[in-house]
Amino acid sequence: MRMVVGIMVLGQLLTRLLLAAHAGDRLAAARRILRDVPLIDGHNDLPWNIRKFLKNQLRDFRFDDLRETHPWSRSAWSHTDLRRLREGMVAAQFWSAYVPCSSQHLDSVQLALEQIDLIRRLVNKHPQSMVLVSSADGIERAHKDGRLASLIGVEGGHAVGASLAVLRMLYELGARYLTLTHTCNTPWADCSTADEPGQVPHIGGLSNFGKNIVLEMNRLGMMVDLSHVSVPTMLDAMEASRAPVIFSHSSAHALCNSSRNVPDHALRLLAQTGGIVMVSFYPHFISCGEKSTLQDVAAHINHIRKIAGVDHVGIGAGYDGINLTPAGLEDVSKYPELFAELLARGWSEKDIRKLAGLNLIRVFKAVEEEYPIPWPPCCQVNQLWTISDLIKHTNHVSGLDPCNFCSVGVLPIPDTAAAVGKGSYDRGRDGTFRRGNP
Repeated sequence: MRMVVGIMVLGQLLTRLLLAAHAGDRLAAARRILRDVPLIDGHNDLPWNIRKFLKNQLRDFRFDDLRETHPWSRSAWSHTDLRRLREGMVAAQFWSAYVPCSSQHLDSVQLALEQIDLIRRLVNKHPQSMVLVSSADGIERAHKDGRLASLIGVEGGHAVGASLAVLRMLYELGARYLTLTHTCNTPWADCSTADEPGQVPHIGGLSNFGKNIVLEMNRLGMMVDLSHVSVPTMLDAMEASRAPVIFSHSSAHALCNSSRNVPDHALRLLAQTGGIVMVSFYPHFISCGEKSTLQDVAAHINHIRKIAGVDHVGIGAGYDGINLTPAGLEDVSKYPELFAELLARGWSEKDIRKLAGLNLIRVFKAVEEEYPIPWPPCCQVNQLWTISDLIKHTNHVSGLDPCNFCSVGVLPIPDTAAAVGKGSYDRGRDGTFRRGNP
């Protein structure tokens, strides 16, 4: 009897050792993949924490390691520093220039500029470790150089102050995506709270001006971010956009029915239009509660893969903007463990590469391409418009007839949902204009 018990115990021990060995092999494989392909995270709120804790003063900010530095070491909102980013093998990070809804119609533009300035100063303070990047090629170059590609995403459409001119200037300062709303409606787009029970939509999606915002972002080569928007806004934006869109930090509504997540019918449209959902790690979006696990996050990634396809999913954890994290994904050092879990679930190395960064790079490069935008049919296509003509008098909010473009230069709203193929620009004779600097 003792021999039988001993054999059983030995068998259990060997099984555990084999499982541990396999887990170690998968983690080593994940790290090897991340040495070859850039891991890109779509959203990190560290800049707002710097504003909150240090009033945007960087003189005493020790970004190398914040785990023993007050107040970061005691804050549930702090998950990021250079040491942990290296441990997590993060190659590219979109830093959020977040603008609170309380600033709408007041100082939102100023706050956006201050947060962009902060991100640029943070990067410039650490030239050996970080580099400011504004293109897909820049991400790949930074990865080869061993520096963290640092990109800027503006969170909250109210940051543009209902002005296409402000949008253009944010792009010039390095912003490469704009989240169309935050947790408040803008005069031209409904946010996700409009989908919650008892709420009445403000617009019912995107207004005419909201579609102009999307088209101008297409023209600039700026990614349209649909995290935080309502479902009708998602659908309107994907229909209006001539380039793929992103969700910088959202998850699957089918697994957690938060209004911040993406429903399956929107995932299917996203796949048709070439976009990407970068999965958030916030437990309230993962398990619809305060507790979740790495395995729960993997389930959301798998669901989006199942519905939209492996080409349309990425990572957008939302660290430093969340005060709860999944077990096993406590901070930015833990990404390799997530990829090891997916390898255990049967993901191929090719598909892991797509999830880690190649999907986002594909979308980014598509957005950077030139997308001719159709003029409204009421315009005389033989008019010769200059780029300066196209951008005059654009500070309108809503209620515009697209045909007003012919008289006041408002960017046109397409009369068709079909994507427009690339073609040459002939100063209006072909009825299109192309992306370029005003």
